[in-house]
Amino acid sequence: MRTPTAMIVGIVLGPCGLVLNLTSTLAPAWRDLSRIPDQAYDMIQHQGIWDICNEFQGTQKTQCNIKDTLGYFSHQTVQVAKGLMPSSVAVTVLGLVVASLGVRCWQDMPQYLLAGLGGLLLFVSGLLSLIAVSWYNHDIQNLPITAGSSLAVGYCLVLGYLGSCLEIIGGFSLSLSFAQCCKERKLKKAAMDYSYPPSSQRVPATTAAVSPSFGNTEIQMDYYRTPTPRSYTNPQDVLESEHPSNWSRFPCDSDL
Repeated sequence: MRTPTAMIVGIVLGPCGLVLNLTSTLAPAWRDLSRIPDQAYDMIQHQGIWDICNEFQGTQKTQCNIKDTLGYFSHQTVQVAKGLMPSSVAVTVLGLVVASLGVRCWQDMPQYLLAGLGGLLLFVSGLLSLIAVSWYNHDIQNLPITAGSSLAVGYCLVLGYLGSCLEIIGGFSLSLSFAQCCKERKLKKAAMDYSYPPSSQRVPATTAAVSPSFGNTEIQMDYYRTPTPRSYTNPQDVLESEHPSNWSRFPCDSDL
């Protein structure tokens, strides 16, 4: 069986979103400060959620682990991003593992339930990172800043938006596997209802027997109490009046 298109889309976009979000989480470039007073004119300060780096454009040198003197890392928005971004990366990895077990790799038929669960995890991870990036972007002006410096959005926010969108789209695409899973369950249930009761549980009504006592003939048919179409109960196109239940008790009528 060929892998469904929805699964291919999800299993491709998921890792792409993971790479982008992981880069956005680790890189110190959520916002950039330039023209900082009492600093070199060509210096740009990159502020992330874990570290602060100073980059000098003239010499192409970068200094990291800059001390936070403004209380930037203690701001609520940065603290929220510190919690949501690693959580999003962890949930993304878990979702990709579950989805890879569901998508057809070494088996003939895909496991739609596992693929759907993996897609749901990817969707949730995309929402987590999107909340963190959007919240930071909304409060970027309210974060501590040196007076007189210029502020610009860092590339990590752009990567975070892209990674979140890719994970949301990929997760939604994989979550469509739930529809196929429900469809298979309905087909199995319908097949079970059609074949109920099982052949092992069918109870024979009576056994054909002939009682020769006093010339009385007792005819009892051996059949199963299972509703079947008339074409199967009457294969020889016998009239209803000639059904064995309507036979008289006289031997001659029985022989006829």
